[in-house]
Amino acid sequence: MKATTVPLFPDPSPARGEGSFVSRVRDFASKGNSAMDTTSALRFACIATALLAATAVSAQTTYRWEDPRSGITVISDRPPPPGTRDVTVTEGPSIAAEQQQMPYTIRQASEKFPVTLFTSADCGACEQARALLNGRGVPFSEKLLTSQEELTALGRQLGGDAVLPSISVGRQHATGFAPPKWNELLDFAGYPVSAPYGFKPAAAPSQ
Repeated sequence: MKATTVPLFPDPSPARGEGSFVSRVRDFASKGNSAMDTTSALRFACIATALLAATAVSAQTTYRWEDPRSGITVISDRPPPPGTRDVTVTEGPSIAAEQQQMPYTIRQASEKFPVTLFTSADCGACEQARALLNGRGVPFSEKLLTSQEELTALGRQLGGDAVLPSISVGRQHATGFAPPKWNELLDFAGYPVSAPYGFKPAAAPSQ
């Protein structure tokens, strides 16, 4: 009788046809891990970039000065022209950072139809005008007039007698606080009827 020898340790080499399949599986797993590593790296890079950008715009310098031509007090995030005197510089929240948190419709309206509110320290209706804009969630810049000369210059700028508060919405304007007229201008510009959740109302400028 012919004896058959059975190996104690099977040959680790795969059967015919099996090696190519196992190799493909291993290659796929290796490529999958590489793809996952690349995706994770890209996600990390995007998050890091966003955090750096948010940090860069988290604070901003605000400039306040009197325009020598019109006599109007200007409050802006851009520095005044060279040679301007009596410039007040303050640090505050970044306008760009706040705009990034605004809904798209408000950002679009503010870019096409920026709103400027003209007020004075002793203006009785200016607080109501400010409340109307804040109630609708309208971002606006405020120019504080401090003399009759500034008021006269504003009248020439708006094309008539200026009555405070006055407002400009893009190229349109209204003098005196008239809610129906103001709301009509804001509606046409595409501003919301009410402020969105989380909107931070603007405060009156410091004297």
